[in-house]
Amino acid sequence: MPKALIIYASLTGNTEEIADVMTAAFEDLGVDCEMVECTDAYGEDFLDADICVVATYTYGTDGDLPDEIVDLYEDLEEVDLTGKVYAALGSGDLFYEKFCQSVIDFDERLAETGATRGGESVKVDLNPEEDDIQAIEKLASECLECYQSMNA
Repeated sequence: MPKALIIYASLTGNTEEIADVMTAAFEDLGVDCEMVECTDAYGEDFLDADICVVATYTYGTDGDLPDEIVDLYEDLEEVDLTGKVYAALGSGDLFYEKFCQSVIDFDERLAETGATRGGESVKVDLNPEEDDIQAIEKLASECLECYQSMNA
């Protein structure tokens, strides 16, 4: 059974809800899944997972990474996740020009680790609606399919 680790940062609860949806989707697919708040996690924690997921919100008009997840972002510079599957998703506010920039930043950083992208990042405007939930569930399914094809 593959193992997924979801590390998340959430200020308002929206991104935690997104991570909850992703966790439930993985569990429904038979994936052993753990969800950890980013201040309790390190980049190296992904070494024990088959599927590595970051869920983050984007802070402010400049599209900044949340302060509490910067350490994880920097940790990932030193971690080799070759052979693993990754996904990035999270929340933002369409009001801002750099919508979900932190999701884009983590997608790029995770690609640099050598991991394989499991599917297109899901970017949610504020809190997840029904179509967002379906997109998150689809991403979980794509990640599992990617893992299975890499390990066939």
